[in-house]
Amino acid sequence: MSFGPLRKVSDPPIKVIRVYPVTPVSSVVKIFVHGSSQRNRLFGREFTELSLGGRVPFEWTNVSATACGRQDASTYQLPLHWIRFAMSTDADVIVIGAGVSGLAAAAALTKSGRKVLILEARDWLGGRVLTRQDPVCQAPIEFGAEFIHGLAPGIWKPFQKRNVNISEVAGDNWCCEGGTLSSCDFFSEVEDILEKMDDRSPDESFASFLQRCFPDSKQNTKQQAAKERALEYVSGFNAADPELVGVHWLVKGMRAEEEIEGDRAFRPATGYACLIDIFLDELSHADVSIQTGTVVEEIEWEHGHSTVKAHSPEGVRNFTAPRTIVTLPLAVLQAAPPELGAVRFIPSLPEPKLKALTKLEMGKVIRVVLRFRHRFWDTISPRSKRSKTLAGMSFLFSQDQWFPTWWTTLPSKLPIITGWAPFRSAERLSGRDRSFVVAHSLQSLGALVDIAAQDLEPLLEAAYFHDWQSDPFSRGAYSYGKVGADGAQEALASPVEDTLFFAGEATDTTGRNGTVDGAIASGRRVTAEILRCTRPHHATQK
Repeated sequence: MSFGPLRKVSDPPIKVIRVYPVTPVSSVVKIFVHGSSQRNRLFGREFTELSLGGRVPFEWTNVSATACGRQDASTYQLPLHWIRFAMSTDADVIVIGAGVSGLAAAAALTKSGRKVLILEARDWLGGRVLTRQDPVCQAPIEFGAEFIHGLAPGIWKPFQKRNVNISEVAGDNWCCEGGTLSSCDFFSEVEDILEKMDDRSPDESFASFLQRCFPDSKQNTKQQAAKERALEYVSGFNAADPELVGVHWLVKGMRAEEEIEGDRAFRPATGYACLIDIFLDELSHADVSIQTGTVVEEIEWEHGHSTVKAHSPEGVRNFTAPRTIVTLPLAVLQAAPPELGAVRFIPSLPEPKLKALTKLEMGKVIRVVLRFRHRFWDTISPRSKRSKTLAGMSFLFSQDQWFPTWWTTLPSKLPIITGWAPFRSAERLSGRDRSFVVAHSLQSLGALVDIAAQDLEPLLEAAYFHDWQSDPFSRGAYSYGKVGADGAQEALASPVEDTLFFAGEATDTTGRNGTVDGAIASGRRVTAEILRCTRPHHATQK
């Protein structure tokens, strides 16, 4: 859907200062204005006008907006341009990245009177939170984060404040072994193994830990099965390589989960897009500017001053500010210029921070969401339990080499099921085209429920996926700590000369890195760091 130049609205006069889509999944575009007290007035059918306080030196120009309308779900591809921004760039702090941590930091900083400029490489906001609405089921389709893990206050409070409807994941867990479906009974055995990990001992990889603790497991069938399930859990849940992920990091994460009942999982009814909307609504009342399609290439810094060089469709631009927050994903920080998305720091980052980057790793995941004509699994009765069907299935675990884990939308009974391909499975799928991924997902699912892929194909109505590994602005799913990563998150998170600040899930120091609430926490942490050492200044654009 394309929109030409917007008509200037008068009576009273309105100055448009920025434009962006409500979410990446909507054709509705919010237009924030200065000089009008009216709210929620429609520009034609598609545009919403909101009031915005504060003085912004921007006059009406030939502002145009381009948004991607609702497309057929089965042929969905991520849009190249959701919107073009026109706005002020006057700020105290530059935030690089409009993901959850960047938006959380910007919202918190503006509440304290700081002016913020956000630079985002993509043409959507939210980073690795990317929600689209399925046009048939009118249900959220998540390309990135989906679950709320546990009862972390940082993520629950915004939802509760806005009365967001949240449901807890429910249903039966099924396992497929040797072509036979049965109820899963391995969880307690895996927990017993994980509880043997000790961060008081020298750090080691999870694979090494298993080999040391269970050297003769091949002679014990039950123990070997539990060992394999533990490996699958670590590589599946953490998207981690068992040969690299450190025991100390795993233990820290387990302790953090225990504090918030992290074994429980929830979903927002409208998907994680509502979290992005909450942040954007907060920013709509603040002095903040957002520029999308702006790829940062270089950050030159000295104490109390930073210059950010970026390129956009308008060309190369330089932005300066006393302080800059870097929220780039771990793998993007690790990338070397001139790779797309990589950033050159002048001078180079301090050695402790560079060393920290070598102690952390980006997990790999490919997820595919399939919508069928109906819930065909409702009538499937596993051979082991003829009296019971898969109608109540929540999760399906297996050792399939392509998509070993599947889950449904329960408690909502929708004809939608998600396939999860972590670690090695993701490596096999990453970089392949849509037809390859969808074909292997149907083969995987069909084999697990004993239905031929060619019989599933006529039932398939839509398939969604995004390759985060091949995306130059993420280069993976989420981070984990390697052997010897003790203190790495703290080192990566530490400010540099009260000028460069670092946020993002990889910098969370509470054991919740790799999660949305960890990203939020990091955004609030950098806000506190900046407020401790700054007074409001102004950024300039050259």
